[in-house]
Amino acid sequence: MAEKWLDGWTVVFDLDGTLVDTAPDLLGALNHVLEHAGLEPVTLDLVATMIGHGARAMIQKGLRYRGIEPDDHQLQAYFDRFLVYYSDHIAEGSRPFDQAEEILDQLATAGALLAVCTNKTQVLTDRLLDELDLSQRFAAIMGSDSVPSKKPDGDHIVRTVVAAGGDPARAIMVGDSRTDERAARNAGLPFVFLPFGYEQESVEAIGADAVVTHYSLLPSALSRFVN
Repeated sequence: MAEKWLDGWTVVFDLDGTLVDTAPDLLGALNHVLEHAGLEPVTLDLVATMIGHGARAMIQKGLRYRGIEPDDHQLQAYFDRFLVYYSDHIAEGSRPFDQAEEILDQLATAGALLAVCTNKTQVLTDRLLDELDLSQRFAAIMGSDSVPSKKPDGDHIVRTVVAAGGDPARAIMVGDSRTDERAARNAGLPFVFLPFGYEQESVEAIGADAVVTHYSLLPSALSRFVN
């Protein structure tokens, strides 16, 4: 591949389950909420099935799993408690996936604009990426509350690409979930699926344009879409 083979291209990444394994700290915060409500905690394997639509949805799923259907007022109170705890413990166990940082640097060297498009709130996204010393690698970071409509709305991705200074016609989405796949389709972007994240559906069910089982394989997968 040529030295600047990604020049003019934007590569957009989901965050939870794509760039960073955040499940350990999300588990801690969710169990903090459940225990405050007098409920039994859940396991790491279970919480991984609840990630992808934002913290509020994850809390609601956790409560439902324990037989509680909160009203809007109760859910807001649980959500507020979750945010305080999670913000204070956001990077205790969360880590970038193996070789993610190295590959991000390789893509940048190859000329790519890099961006993050996540259904995590902006303040938590910024804090996590700052704590892990990842923020400086991205030209744009767009949380769920920084756009009118979050993923799977394709507009979330399009706005992220534009904020990075890129062209949506020359952009690729990398994610670990059905939500990311739908958002990529809605935005008209190719989709690269990372099956080591939190999606419970099979690789075949996702129907991605490329599947990457380790970050070291990502540059080769991206090269299929670049012309």
